[in-house]
Amino acid sequence: MKQTAPLVLLLILVTLDFNSAETYVLDDKNGLGRVFDGIGGLSGGGATTRLLVNYDEPYRSQILDYLFKPNFGASLHILKVEIGGDAQTTDGTEPSHMHYEDDENYFRGYEWWLMKEAKKRNPNITLIGLPWAFPGWVGRGKNWPYDFPDITASYVVNWILGAKQYHDLDIQYVGIWNERNFDSNYIKVLRDALDKAALSEVGVIAADGDWSIANSVIIDPLLYDAVKVIGAHYPGTDTVLDALKTQKQLWSSEDYSTFNDEVGGGCWARILNQNYVNGLMTATISWNLIASYYDDLPFGRDGLMTAEEPWSNNYVVESPIWVTAHTTQFAQPGWTYLQTVGHLVRGGSYVALTDRKGNLTVVIETMTHDHSVCIRPPLPAFNVTAQNATFHLKGSFASINELQVWRSQFNFKTMKPVFFEKLRPLKVLDGTFTLQLKEDEVYTITTITTGKKGSYPDPPPSAPFPKVYKDDFNNKNPPFSEAPNFADQTGVFEYYKNLTDPGPHVFTLRQILTQTPITWATDADQTISVIGDYHWQNLTVSCDVFMEKVKTGGVFVAARVDKGGGSVRSARGVFYWVYADGTYKVTNDLGMKVTINTANYTLDYTPSHVVHVLLTLFNAVALTPKNGWAAIGTNSYELAQFDNFAVKAE
Repeated sequence: MKQTAPLVLLLILVTLDFNSAETYVLDDKNGLGRVFDGIGGLSGGGATTRLLVNYDEPYRSQILDYLFKPNFGASLHILKVEIGGDAQTTDGTEPSHMHYEDDENYFRGYEWWLMKEAKKRNPNITLIGLPWAFPGWVGRGKNWPYDFPDITASYVVNWILGAKQYHDLDIQYVGIWNERNFDSNYIKVLRDALDKAALSEVGVIAADGDWSIANSVIIDPLLYDAVKVIGAHYPGTDTVLDALKTQKQLWSSEDYSTFNDEVGGGCWARILNQNYVNGLMTATISWNLIASYYDDLPFGRDGLMTAEEPWSNNYVVESPIWVTAHTTQFAQPGWTYLQTVGHLVRGGSYVALTDRKGNLTVVIETMTHDHSVCIRPPLPAFNVTAQNATFHLKGSFASINELQVWRSQFNFKTMKPVFFEKLRPLKVLDGTFTLQLKEDEVYTITTITTGKKGSYPDPPPSAPFPKVYKDDFNNKNPPFSEAPNFADQTGVFEYYKNLTDPGPHVFTLRQILTQTPITWATDADQTISVIGDYHWQNLTVSCDVFMEKVKTGGVFVAARVDKGGGSVRSARGVFYWVYADGTYKVTNDLGMKVTINTANYTLDYTPSHVVHVLLTLFNAVALTPKNGWAAIGTNSYELAQFDNFAVKAE
């Protein structure tokens, strides 16, 4: 008995501790917190929605419903898009509305289409534009957009005006390039330009990078008036004292950027709550909106869901979609956070929001450290354990007697997650309810009854890019300026209708840039657009090309191209170059530093400005890389046309 009694006492103590519950008060009698501005996704920075536009119906509309349709999926409140600048901005280039100073076209690219589709589903969605890069003419020969702030401001204002004039889109906010620093004079010039263009309702987000602008906002009255929102990227859920002192809206204007498996979903769940709990940020925007670009480009699958196979029409509704729904389906922009929000005693966090009309939504997360790591910044150590939590409803919520319950369980041990599951309504007794919270869960407790887990029949199965692929670009009325499945990495390749050519080259794909843009990431000196299956090894690539530079023009077709995005300058592969002067060569890299003996290749080239270029690559060639995309491109920033593109892979 003397040996067993302490063990019995220990078991009793453990049982009592497990059954105890920490108490949290949800009350509005002493005032409320900040106004909620919403949760959103970012298309751009860059070319991250490139493949979505090539999906067939009804699959493309289904994907858009999962992103934007209210009470269906992510039900996003905010869509932020890149103002295309003709330059590489992470995973590709997006075309500008003004390639040149005397050129305006508000139908290039797909961001206009995406904004309209989002608005069609949610007329109240907030639209934001941000330039990552600029056409070269904006900088007047310098790789910097702020030496001529009037020109840069006019360029941005034109985009906003074009959105309204040609697409009936009201842009509510515009961000400031770039995320690494800011130019306070330009911000004031932009504000003045917006006001003069009758766009005083368009708010400026600055510096759309970090919190460093906050002190300048405090000490500079003109800058204070120019800035509506202070936006930070990847703030780690924390803000700084100066930002709080400004009393401005504080946003995590770019966040997440994490592989969208369950750990990525855990990252998203944690920061959606704790960006407000720790940093009083009232909006969080995911980079990116949807992983709809080639998987082997940088940051593959870093979207809220995945749609990277338009050739198969397969897509995947990933965990971040349902994590988002826990907030977006039960609280809208204009709702207000309660002051009584915070951390749970045994780890995790809770936020509470109200529409000030009697409705209440509480979102709780208990994500553990290793199951909620974001790509950046580093995540300090913390502990989360299973716990009971009792919530007392006071103030205007004291009379609530029933709450709806939605739960997601990541279940990392069993690897059988359950997301966004509707449970039985919860009875509130004397203003009190208790939850048994396990590790790695998300709960929504709400008076809102309209929540729904939308669904469609399973899409077609995943399949690799077709081994035989052809495109003659003879699309008389293309819905988008880019050809299907081509992913521009440097330069801009657009459909082109040559009205002076009655022959077979009336419709082509044309590289249209003749000057280096103001870059955000690292562009190459050559232009390049990739396509196909990154795992391709043995293949034949052919294309008709027209070099518009009469004496010095040059183009290439390529195979086994191993890099894109910000690393495109160092891309390797097999590049077959032909020139308008009748010469040709084969190199092992885009930069043309390593020449290959052409004896091992099947090449077809007749010197002319319009030529058929054919490259056949076999395993017998002992070189690296062993696999990669097919590609087309030009020797420099120069006009060139491509037609009758074809690939045949083994």
